[in-house]
Amino acid sequence: MKKVLIFAGTTEGRKLVELLSASGIACIASVATEYGSALLGSHENCRIIAGRKDAAQMLLWMREEDLAVVVDATHPFATEVSANIKASATKAGLPYLRLRRKTKGHTAGDENDITYAADAAECLKLLEETRGNILLTTGSKELERYVTPKLKDRLFVRILPAEESIRQCRERGIARERVIAMQGPFSVEMNRALLRQYQIDVMVTKESGAQGGYFEKIEAARSVGARIIVIQNPETGRALCRDDAAYDSMGELLEDLEKLLHQRIERPRGQTGIYLIGAGMGERGTLTAEALDAVRKADIIFGSRRMLEASYVRDNKAAAKLPYYRFSDILPYIKGMQGEETAVVLYSGDSGFYSGAADFWREWSAWEKREQAIEVNVLPGISSLSYLAARANISWQDAKIVSLHGDSKSLLPVLLREKKVFLLTSGVEDMRKLGILLEERGMFDRRIVAGCQLASPEEQILSLTPRECSELTMPGLYCCFVIRDGGDGAWGMTPGLADEMFERGRVPMTKEEVREVSLCKLHLTKDAVLYDVGSGTGSIAVEAAFLSEHISVYAIEKRQQALDLIEKNCEKFALSNIKIIAGEAPLSLEKLPAPTHVFIGGSGGSLFEILSAVAKKAHGVRVVINAITLETVAKLQQLAKELSVADMEIVQMQVCRAKEVGSYHLMQAENPVYICSFAII
Repeated sequence: MKKVLIFAGTTEGRKLVELLSASGIACIASVATEYGSALLGSHENCRIIAGRKDAAQMLLWMREEDLAVVVDATHPFATEVSANIKASATKAGLPYLRLRRKTKGHTAGDENDITYAADAAECLKLLEETRGNILLTTGSKELERYVTPKLKDRLFVRILPAEESIRQCRERGIARERVIAMQGPFSVEMNRALLRQYQIDVMVTKESGAQGGYFEKIEAARSVGARIIVIQNPETGRALCRDDAAYDSMGELLEDLEKLLHQRIERPRGQTGIYLIGAGMGERGTLTAEALDAVRKADIIFGSRRMLEASYVRDNKAAAKLPYYRFSDILPYIKGMQGEETAVVLYSGDSGFYSGAADFWREWSAWEKREQAIEVNVLPGISSLSYLAARANISWQDAKIVSLHGDSKSLLPVLLREKKVFLLTSGVEDMRKLGILLEERGMFDRRIVAGCQLASPEEQILSLTPRECSELTMPGLYCCFVIRDGGDGAWGMTPGLADEMFERGRVPMTKEEVREVSLCKLHLTKDAVLYDVGSGTGSIAVEAAFLSEHISVYAIEKRQQALDLIEKNCEKFALSNIKIIAGEAPLSLEKLPAPTHVFIGGSGGSLFEILSAVAKKAHGVRVVINAITLETVAKLQQLAKELSVADMEIVQMQVCRAKEVGSYHLMQAENPVYICSFAII
């Protein structure tokens, strides 16, 4: 069987060797050094030969071996080597295939802070115009170009820990304390630490792509304010000869190799696409085996800095690791992905539980420029909810789940109604506020089971009283259960706040019984958007908002005294899903979102105008109006003929209250109220 000769000094070359070897195809891998041979490792069906060869040696070698094809997978900056490989293959009568590294399209952020040089000579000129310490991350091959009288004492050189590289530094007079001999790839944090350690003002790198750690270097230099000089990929934009067979995609190369060899090359499953991964609490113990496998095979790993610090991420030494998780930041990298590349985006917890994965998927679905066939896969993880429940031996199927992340949802109604509430918090400050709220409302029968820094060495599972919760000081990531011990329920699911519970002053208020019937006639839904027009004390707004934290209420009122009372009642009931709108309807309705429900307690003589404005904003709106005069009822009946309404109902309601007079109780009548309800269609 004829063999495939691969010049394999790069990540791409090593990957090609693995694929061919796994498919039973005999190949010879040529690497420049013993160090390169060690990186390549041993593979069945593959013979590794280390050592540099000139054009004549390459030609002799190609003629001696029984070869089918020559694949050039050398570094994009090894232009002389590539030229020799191509010339030798042509003379030997062998097909020459060039697997190029695509280095453009991955840089996110503003590139105005990067200075590009066409080659080392131009880079040298740019460096001689700078001041301060210089970090060279371009390797040892062209080191002699930079060791000039102007630069020698400013240079710090990062090279591979190979004897040949160290020898070149020594021969060119680079002081030992200025030589950083380390094997990459390097994380953003490691690059940043080196830049700070040696007080680097200018960093020089080659445009070597994700495989060369290019993006981590750029991110680190930007973060410390170092100037960036990039030597451009010499193959970028280079015109190809008509007979050149150059590939920017491993997949395309494999297709042509199969045709030349008349043999199928097996591709590893799941090598193309993007994985949105629920990474659990952060370490490998809370990831699924499928997620760990996807991270191990990934070419690019995205995530928050905390996610990228995990040991299983560091284990993938070949992948670029970039501290982004928002779609807009990741999109430039997606556009530059080659067909066989795989990217993963790590999100804490479970990908379907208050995760950034949902935002990513929504924006991905809306992106109209998906000319590339990139598949997005979502993998689940262990949520903080299930993790804390397991660690604290608490069931969670009966818990009400509330997230306080970046949201000020009304918490008090939930705590009053529910026996068990799970809270995702933003940190210790949210925990202190929770404790204070429970104390102020006298909810001392609530037990808080909190998890801090879950699945980390600093993990703590705490059982707290409201007072202890309000006094927490330890910073960290928190979530908790709030559990009411004993009894069935502290608050009913129906409206029923007593009039005495409201701050009232001298502002008229819809009385308790009328308020409850009016709310029932509104037929409020879970995600209702309610206008309370002529809100008065805000009693209707408060009761509606109290029913569900998902209801959005707009309390519209023009009188300052009433506005002050609404604000006091919102604070008293700890409601943040009410927005107070100072102004007169209908003008004040213009900039509000479309309503689903409208209650009108007072119209100021503008009833027709208010209903017309509502009709323009939305259809199917449920309206309830309280009236105390027959004239208002008559006007409503006339409006029903002019506006498109359905299911109109008018109910007269009169409430009598027992009043104690001596040893007797007399019924005292309240004024009758007409409750009018209908739908605008």
